[in-house]
Amino acid sequence: MASLKSIKKRIVSVKNTRQITKAMKMVSAAKLRRAQENVVAARPYAKKLGEVLERLAKSQDGDSSPLMQKRPAEKALLIVVTSDRGLCGGFNANICKAAERFVKERSAEFSEIGVMTVGRKGFEFLKNRRTVYKNYSNIFSSLSYQTAALLGQEVIEGFLNEEYDQVFILYNAFRSVMSQDITLEQLLPITPAESEEGEYAPEYIYEPSKGELLAELLPKHIEVQIFKSLLESVASEHGARMTAMDSASKNATEMIGKLTLQYNRARQAAITTELMEIISGAESIKG
Repeated sequence: MASLKSIKKRIVSVKNTRQITKAMKMVSAAKLRRAQENVVAARPYAKKLGEVLERLAKSQDGDSSPLMQKRPAEKALLIVVTSDRGLCGGFNANICKAAERFVKERSAEFSEIGVMTVGRKGFEFLKNRRTVYKNYSNIFSSLSYQTAALLGQEVIEGFLNEEYDQVFILYNAFRSVMSQDITLEQLLPITPAESEEGEYAPEYIYEPSKGELLAELLPKHIEVQIFKSLLESVASEHGARMTAMDSASKNATEMIGKLTLQYNRARQAAITTELMEIISGAESIKG
């Protein structure tokens, strides 16, 4: 049986760990509230922008913009969004596995699939398995629309230069503290959603022309979709870390209870042994 000193040392160690996990849970809870507010604010804008593009695209020729042109798909780019830090359960591992699955399943469709990672954890996982086109790390602590805009401009430039024919983004969409959905979306070429059959489509007067508006809004649409995906990922990360730290704190509490019971039993056994030795000594003196 372990000595009383070693058991007590383990109890102190687990208690210190529990303090850390509880603190991390509280920090993640505070950050989650802000991140969730940002996601809720971004979703309606992204949705409405998509609806405007849909109406504009239907009134124009399908290939009116280079960003909407469909060409033979030979090369693809997959943007994988993970976090820079760990201790958030299966948040990063699930996305990385989904990225590997995407490359494996679509390898027959594309002659080449490049990977761009946003977040250090995704880069560390994929760098030895796939060719990572580029990596962006340490952007989540001060995430802004300008960061997403720069990323969007780089992706658009590569698409227009025919470095890749299709662009996809893979990220964790925030649903709740306990639930994050792995989401794959196609960014380029832009394919507006089709309206339901028989749906009424009102006519709008546009100023400036529809073509000018489309040319202006299409790049903006890519930037907004990337920004929304990053915000979703940040909220999902904090939710996953909060859940993981809560689970770790509960496990630590259970372990402390088990170790305390083990310590008490060992202490009782030691006391019993000492009493038996004292009694045996006393008996031997009497004899």
